[in-house]
Amino acid sequence: MGPIFTLVRGPSSCVWAMRADLASDLATELGRLAAAEPPLHDPQCLPLHADAYMSLVGGQIASGPAFLFPDEMTPATGVTIVDEVDLLKRHFSGWTADEVPERSPIVAVFESGYPVSICFCARSSEAAAEAGVETAVAFRGRGFAPRVTAAWAAAIRDTGRIPLYSTTWSNWESREVALKLGLVQYASDWSLLGSLGS
Repeated sequence: MGPIFTLVRGPSSCVWAMRADLASDLATELGRLAAAEPPLHDPQCLPLHADAYMSLVGGQIASGPAFLFPDEMTPATGVTIVDEVDLLKRHFSGWTADEVPERSPIVAVFESGYPVSICFCARSSEAAAEAGVETAVAFRGRGFAPRVTAAWAAAIRDTGRIPLYSTTWSNWESREVALKLGLVQYASDWSLLGSLGS
C-alpha cells in the first residue's frame, strides 16, 4: 500500500497526494495545510506543517530528493527487457506475474542467464513514471544500477512519458546513482508511510 500522505515541494510550488482510504474530513484538512506550504528553499528542511501532518495521520517519515533525467544521456549497453516473472524470482523475491505488466518496462543486466540488476516502474501514469531500482546483493558495486536506470529512462521516453527518479536522504547508494547519471534535482519528497494512526 502506498504512502498515507505525500508532499512534493519545488522552488516555485508544492503538490500533494493522499491515499484513497482517508476519511474525507481528514483529507480536506491535509489538503488545506498542504496548500499553505511555502515553496522549497532548503531541500532538506521539514515542511512548515510537519507536526500537524504527523498528529493527523501518524506513520513514519520518508523524505528525500526527486530528480529529472537530463535531455541527453549516453545510451546504455548490455541490458535486456524482462517480461517473465520466473526470471526475476532467482535473485529478487516477492514478484508476482500480475506485477510484470504494471511495472514494465523492466530493464535488466543478466549474469548466468538471470537478471542481477533491474530498473522498473515503481509508480506510473500516462504522463510520467518513477524508477524503482534493485541490484542483488552479490552483484552490487559493479556499476549495474546506473546502467539499467539509464536504459529504463530511455524506454520510458520512447513511450512519450517523463522518467523520474527519487530516493531518501539516507540512501547514499541511490543518491550515487543519481550523481553518476547527472540527474537534476527538481523537488523534495516528504511522505508519511504506514497504517493510519500508527
